[in-house]
Amino acid sequence: MKIGCPTEIKPQEFRVGLTPNAAREATAHGHTVLVQAGAGAGAGFDDAAYVEAGARIIDTAAEIFASADMIVKVKEPQSVERKMLREGQVLFTYLHLAPDPEQTRDLIASGCTAIAYETVTDAQGGLPLLAPMSEVAGRLAPQVGAWTLQKANGGRGVLMGGVPGVGPARVLVIGGGVVGTHAARIAAGMGAEVAVLDRSLPRLRYLDDVFGQQFRTGYSSAGLLAEHLGSADMVIGAVLIPGAEAPKLVKRAQFADMKPGAALVDVAIDQGGCFETSRATTHADPIYEVDGIMHYCVANMPGAVARTSTIALGNATMPFMLALADKGWRAACEADPHLLNGLNVHAGKLTYYAVGKALGIDVMSPTLALKA
Repeated sequence: MKIGCPTEIKPQEFRVGLTPNAAREATAHGHTVLVQAGAGAGAGFDDAAYVEAGARIIDTAAEIFASADMIVKVKEPQSVERKMLREGQVLFTYLHLAPDPEQTRDLIASGCTAIAYETVTDAQGGLPLLAPMSEVAGRLAPQVGAWTLQKANGGRGVLMGGVPGVGPARVLVIGGGVVGTHAARIAAGMGAEVAVLDRSLPRLRYLDDVFGQQFRTGYSSAGLLAEHLGSADMVIGAVLIPGAEAPKLVKRAQFADMKPGAALVDVAIDQGGCFETSRATTHADPIYEVDGIMHYCVANMPGAVARTSTIALGNATMPFMLALADKGWRAACEADPHLLNGLNVHAGKLTYYAVGKALGIDVMSPTLALKA
């Protein structure tokens, strides 16, 4: 198979879809790897590293899209990239389609087979290709939230750990999954007073057993959420419904009860965000203010630490990428129902129920798509 890896073109996206190690593995399996010139530079991988791994360096994305059987990326294809996709081509990347009707329509129109990292599952019910970036984003969230809290950036001017005689910041984490757990752990390590809300009692028990007194936990309800919002200096939104649009848990009307200059960090922004006032921002212009409340809603947070993120993502995606290349997408998905769960679009049809529900589009069962 010809595997193509173009340079990411989303603003301030420095990650790359294939590491040199992944390219080496693919070429060892007999595949041809095409990497756009400079694609790995933002993550610290020069073209020579890919050549040494057996890949071919290609000048333009257009050449890669025109010749590759499978495109491997990090972020969802941008408008200009979607125009280059073609029928029968496999796209393997993050998609986050539920809040993005334009991308969904374009992928359907292209006729390509699009497999989304964020909906591939594992035997434990986890999301193995989303988890590494969730870990990175979770650990970044308190860091960028602390920066947002600085007075020069519009925040309350509160130091996360406080100082002797002055209390620490109060941090509320909504969602106790991978993002929330890592966010709470880092925020507590910075000295903040942390509370985590979740609706899964088993998850709350796990957090309590593992982390003990490092942070508090609570069963999420409208009343308890409102109570914590009133005292929080920082709120980290870490809610995920796999493949679906994130629920809007914090309403604009509630800002009146919050501390002026409090910081909202929306890690769910890729799926539409979990605050009513959230809108995607970039690393170049990451924050904005609504009714005195600061918002940090960068849609590709892990891109800020591109090398760590690229290696972590590559470790997770490599086995699936090799399966798709070795067997072809159809046989690979037939052999692995967890990979089949990643199928979002095939041959002009949407194949992921949660996206169809969010966008009002008819859905074909992925098992039927295997036979189409």
